[in-house]
Order: sequence, then C-alpha cells, then structure tokens
Amino acid sequence: MNGRTVLERFSAGNPRGSWPAEEFAHARRQEGLPAEVVMDLATDMFLVIVRAGGAMSGVTA
Repeated sequence: MNGRTVLERFSAGNPRGSWPAEEFAHARRQEGLPAEVVMDLATDMFLVIVRAGGAMSGVTA
C-alpha cells in the first residue's frame, strides 16, 4: 500500500488527453476532496487520486 486512494481511471489515449481526469478531479475538489491527477505509466492511464487521509472510500492502489 502506498497511501493513496484511486477515485477514477481515465485512458491516456483519450483524444482530449488528461482533460477528463482534470475535470473529474476539479469536481471532487469542489466537493472538498483533495483530488489530484497522476499518470500511471505502467497502465497508460491518468488516475484521479486522494493521498492517505483524504477520503474514506474508493479503490486502494
């Protein structure tokens, strides 16, 4: 466990690039979650994450 919760995954091959992930993260920040977007090179995905202590639910990565 590395201390983060993955809220959502977005394909890096999306024609809009990271925008869908950034928009999702922005919406979560509006809800009070400290969401951020990171790139997972191994899976070629943008991950919207909350670092340890920022959320109660989701998939732990």
